[in-house]
Amino acid sequence: MNKKNIAVIYGGDSSEVVISMKSAKMVMQSIDFMKYNVYGVLIRGTDWMIKLDDDTNIGIDKNDFSFTKNEQKVNFDCVVIIIHGSPGENGLLQSYFELIGMPYTTCNAFVSALTFDKYACKAYLRDLDLHMAKGILVKKNQKIDTTEILEELGLPVFVKPNAAGSSFGITKVKSAGELEKALESAFTEDNEVLIEEFIKGIELSHGIMKTREGELLLPVTEIVSKKEFFDFEAKYTAGMSDEITPARIDGDTAARVQQLSSKIYNWLSCRGIVRLDYILCDNELYFLEINTVPGMSEASIVPKQIQFAGLSFTQVLTMLIEDTLYK
Repeated sequence: MNKKNIAVIYGGDSSEVVISMKSAKMVMQSIDFMKYNVYGVLIRGTDWMIKLDDDTNIGIDKNDFSFTKNEQKVNFDCVVIIIHGSPGENGLLQSYFELIGMPYTTCNAFVSALTFDKYACKAYLRDLDLHMAKGILVKKNQKIDTTEILEELGLPVFVKPNAAGSSFGITKVKSAGELEKALESAFTEDNEVLIEEFIKGIELSHGIMKTREGELLLPVTEIVSKKEFFDFEAKYTAGMSDEITPARIDGDTAARVQQLSSKIYNWLSCRGIVRLDYILCDNELYFLEINTVPGMSEASIVPKQIQFAGLSFTQVLTMLIEDTLYK
């Protein structure tokens, strides 16, 4: 049997590159080597390099996403995208792969771009009549009336880059005097910033994947941060948060989370593995955001949910790759 060539692409141009590298390491270790030839491809700006086992770096031919070693051209059959942030989560790479006809494992270019823009995604989802925090979008160099914003949203508020992940540049603002500095921090990550009202409740996270064979609704995780909120340090520093799987919620509420994730997944026409985040407040689920290239490192939520579901990470990656190859 000829094994398919699988490229695991990682890196990227955002602050999330360090998480991408950790995710890619775990994915590459977990892909079934009996079924596939696995190659790591590091993408940083215009430098696209295949990283071979002998520490050789070979440039990727962007005309067809191939490489040549010892005068032998190697073509890929499928790409596993593990770039969090730009260009792997915002539709740029997806557009490229669609142009050259290369199968890849994430949502398509439009859905990736839409979901990466938090404000646009929420606007798109309004027809589903979801509970969502009120938010105001502001742009760099725009005159911002902080008094008016806080009159509408109250305190505290979350200030976050509109298109970024892993909680970079996010601040929980508890007093009016903190807002200007929070905006400055968020604007270092993006030219658009979303200011949202604070919803007090239980933070929940849920992974889901749908294939031709059916849907995989993973268990729900409860997140208890030991900081003000689930920021980068809390996400990726041992001991800074408790991620409890299954969440300490009743079965009916867990089922509601799974059903809502499935509904949003279908409405957005998602593909591959995604993770959705919610706040449970007064028995209502408030949609926070969707991650179309969720973290896959040892510290990440989705691999832990897969393990609790009684599946191996290898099994799920095989399901993902096979579904992508034979769509």
